[in-house]
Amino acid sequence: MDTIGIICEYNPLHLGHKKQIDTVKAACPDSGIVCLMSGNYVQRGAPAIIDKTLRGQAAIHCGADLVLELPLTASLSSAEGFAGEGVRILGGFCNRLCFGAESAAKDSLLETAKALLSPGFTERLRIELDKGVSFPAARQAALQAMGLQADILTQPNDILATEYCKAILAQNLKMEPMPILREGGYHDTAIDEENPSATALRRSMEAQKDWTRYVPEAARAVFAGATLHTLSAGEQAILYRLRTMDDAEFEALPFGSEGLWRKLMHNARKYTTLEEILTATKSKRYTRTRLDRMVMCAFLGLSQRDLETPAPYVRVLALNSKGREILKLARQTGSFPNAGEWMDSPYRLLEQRAGRLYSLFAKGGELPASEKDRRVFYRD
Repeated sequence: MDTIGIICEYNPLHLGHKKQIDTVKAACPDSGIVCLMSGNYVQRGAPAIIDKTLRGQAAIHCGADLVLELPLTASLSSAEGFAGEGVRILGGFCNRLCFGAESAAKDSLLETAKALLSPGFTERLRIELDKGVSFPAARQAALQAMGLQADILTQPNDILATEYCKAILAQNLKMEPMPILREGGYHDTAIDEENPSATALRRSMEAQKDWTRYVPEAARAVFAGATLHTLSAGEQAILYRLRTMDDAEFEALPFGSEGLWRKLMHNARKYTTLEEILTATKSKRYTRTRLDRMVMCAFLGLSQRDLETPAPYVRVLALNSKGREILKLARQTGSFPNAGEWMDSPYRLLEQRAGRLYSLFAKGGELPASEKDRRVFYRD
């Protein structure tokens, strides 16, 4: 079966996401669509605004056939780790990978990906990093020094698209990149009527403004009345965790190299709000998103070693009859490690802890059901 993968967060699923699914269906009407979606925590270092089970249901209602959960340790990784683990998992299910990009130029994306994997790039990157600039700036300067146009690494979706291509090449997968044009601004704070950004939509939801017209009708029904989850709602819990961590726990954190963990530790013991801590820790060298992920990893008890260890299984969130066939084929080829076989694994315990902590981010209303009460959503 021709199967197309989409690595996503659907935080929340909006009209732009539906447009991508519809584009895939129009181009490949007989293909299956597998969405590998972040769970209750997303790559920017925050809780997902709506529970993963509801977002998985919405994806099925909007055209996906199978929704798998991107492991927590991948969801909170850098763009490289996020893409690498996502591609590794979907490599066992899909022969094509569809993703949005500002340029949507497959040849340029692959050329840039090959350059990032070339032997000379690492040395050139170190030279640029030694100048004290941020990683994104150093990466762009290194590519330019190698004689390549690095403009493709200035837009967020292009950056992630390049990482997808890089992962496909590095893992030597027979998976065809399938970029499509991503319209609208990824970080727009004002809602674009035709191409809303998830950032703007989340702000609208948090402010209790009308957001429903920016969400597909099928997803709207699923999200209606859902408990929202925000970083601010769980701030006191995060501060408690930071204040009670010892030096060794800070040192073991991901993204804390070059003494960044020590700087975060001192500021966590000095300031009384999360924003003050992050503002005092941020510098030209380190992006705010890196710090946000670092703090979330601290809260969830994730170490650098945890993020570097691949999850031993993949969890199913939702599926339909075609998705069941895709899953059956994956099981026959050994591409789908069942969660039930890993009852005592460290990852399962880590995943359960993160699931319990997610309810601390609930913004009013009823708390979500516990992990043991969740069920895979199935639609004929």
